[in-house]
Amino acid sequence: MGLNELVYWKPPKDVARLKVAEPFKIKSIEPIRQTTRAYRRRILQRARYNLFNVSSRDIFLDFLTDSGTGAMSQSQWAALQQGDESYAGSVSFDLLRDTVRDLFGFKHVLPSHQGRSAELVLMSHFISKKGLVVPGNLHFDTTGAHIEFQGGVIKEFPDRRIADLDDFSLFKGDIDLKRFAPYMEKNHRKIPLVVLTATCNSGGGQPVSLANVAAVGKICRKHRIPLFIDSARIIENAYFIKTYEPGYSRKSIRTILREFLSHADGAIMSAKKDGLVNIGGFIATNNEEYYENFRRYTILFDGFITYGGLAGRDLAAIAVGLREATDLDYLRYRISQAAYLATRLWQAGVRVVLPPGGHAVYIDARAFCPHLPVGQYPGHALTLALYLESGIRSCEIGTLLRGRDPQTGEDRTKGLDLLRLAIPRRVYSYNQLDYVIDAILKLKKNAHTIRGVKFVREAPFLRHFTSEFALI
Repeated sequence: MGLNELVYWKPPKDVARLKVAEPFKIKSIEPIRQTTRAYRRRILQRARYNLFNVSSRDIFLDFLTDSGTGAMSQSQWAALQQGDESYAGSVSFDLLRDTVRDLFGFKHVLPSHQGRSAELVLMSHFISKKGLVVPGNLHFDTTGAHIEFQGGVIKEFPDRRIADLDDFSLFKGDIDLKRFAPYMEKNHRKIPLVVLTATCNSGGGQPVSLANVAAVGKICRKHRIPLFIDSARIIENAYFIKTYEPGYSRKSIRTILREFLSHADGAIMSAKKDGLVNIGGFIATNNEEYYENFRRYTILFDGFITYGGLAGRDLAAIAVGLREATDLDYLRYRISQAAYLATRLWQAGVRVVLPPGGHAVYIDARAFCPHLPVGQYPGHALTLALYLESGIRSCEIGTLLRGRDPQTGEDRTKGLDLLRLAIPRRVYSYNQLDYVIDAILKLKKNAHTIRGVKFVREAPFLRHFTSEFALI
């Protein structure tokens, strides 16, 4: 695909055809229970109107995040039993390292207890003084927080199509090269690294094309600036490339992954997403100098370099999960769930981010609640209303999550205000997705009654996690 070519998604006429049968059988179940509206109202009051404070026992269906919430396979459970818990030189680490080398093409692998720990290692090395700028497409919340915590500055170059919900072109997670290239030319001396997130979570889970990462990598090499990939959902991204990018339909997921990452100097990964595990991550590179520095920070923050804050059994489970995540039958099923949920809502008149992303469905909260100004955080308000209506937990991706500009102290209002329904991997059935659809459509009929929120206590970092609110 050329840099100026666009590939478009076409909504199916028969949404039922999007359903892909689960490529697994259920061996174990976890009971869940529904509660009453009055009970949920009391829960919200006790939680200070922050769904992160709600106990899972009071959640019916949980779409807060797809991070660490998936179901592991029988092979992963077997790997747990075979975990090598040696402090140094764990055989389970060897298994993980060899898997990452094979799938991603990086020689050096350092485990971390989760993705944000890998971000801490990365930013601790590269951001050596205040004021350094880290460009990207759209940084996710923890990435941005680590950049700013180290004294760095966020700079984002999302494709302009990403905010246009009526644009059905694919690969809207791309970096906008027309703005990115001139900025790099002018400012490369104050840029320690570039971070490209694939898929682009903060932009609706939109994928990044191989053509785009190749162009970004070329620009970075020109200025001798390292490019790192936030790879939490890169396997899902590879499936989009295989499905839609011309010339890749016959390529394996492994081949696409290796080509994609060949344009980068390294990668960080929260394995709690595409690694199909409940905890863990890693940082990987081929650069000897980076590796030596990363090793020091890993020992300081996470423990020895062959366990990185994880039990050996967790390392083994990640290695198995990464392999399973590249299975085409699994990926078809996985991507189809998001496509089914998004398309059903869109056809019923709910404004959602399209084309559907890989891991979540994003509802336009400003369109859903047009009576709420941005300063009343419509995305967060909508998550509270959905929980009250149905017992479904979701997450805001918008003004609240983006936080305040460190220079002005004002909310970052530029961008969309979205409600995200992140779909846990191998957990919920299509029947449960239908319940979600029914609840949202019922809520839409009375959307004018949804109340905005205001801060009672605002956390300084990652404020959506621990802040407290009141209804307006």
